[in-house]
Amino acid sequence: MIRRHFQYKQTITTILADCEADIEVAKNGLLDARQAVEAIIRADPYFGSSFDPYDPGSDNPVICRMVDAAYEAGVGPMAAVAGTIAWAGVEAMQEAGAVFGVIDNGGDIAYLTDRILRIGMYAGSAGESGQCAFLCQPQKEISGVCTSSATVGPSISLGTADAVSVFSDNISSADAWATALCNQLSAIDRSAFGGLSGSKVHGVVAVFGDEIFSYGNVPEIVHARVDTTLITRGI
Repeated sequence: MIRRHFQYKQTITTILADCEADIEVAKNGLLDARQAVEAIIRADPYFGSSFDPYDPGSDNPVICRMVDAAYEAGVGPMAAVAGTIAWAGVEAMQEAGAVFGVIDNGGDIAYLTDRILRIGMYAGSAGESGQCAFLCQPQKEISGVCTSSATVGPSISLGTADAVSVFSDNISSADAWATALCNQLSAIDRSAFGGLSGSKVHGVVAVFGDEIFSYGNVPEIVHARVDTTLITRGI
């Protein structure tokens, strides 16, 4: 397995693959998706600034995924941008014949794996609960986990969760719901997950200090010492 950093403007990623050819395919997939988003914002700037669901009327698959996820989670379409772009990159790898590929786009992760994959969750100073990992089982379809935090990183959040991770085979939905739930959650409250009924989300893990809560179907959670040097950052 090889690891490569790839950055294009605000899209800052880590790509895992079995060979350099798959890395290049992933980069092309990421760029195509990113450029689709840039094009729609040039044509309709409101798409890039709305905090509410909004449909600019595009038939581009990348934009349609963002729009659908926004309406499902009740957020602006850009809340799904990182996960959607990561998804496009891994799709390109799969279409080229890869059976393993991971793209971490700033904490929003799409993956295809033929082996057990350990994905660490970093929740800052959230005690032992902030140092854990998800054991994702091999599968032939692309899946993803997207994480939002009210206490780690520069994002503005109305909640107080140290981390909210959302699992779905629809990575756009996972990204949008991670944002929506992180804005809503100020404590572990099952009622906040009522809106997930009928959504594309499989499960959620939320961390508040030393408390960790899971909802729905999530991978096995194990204790892990997260290597912070592996966190995707700009250079």
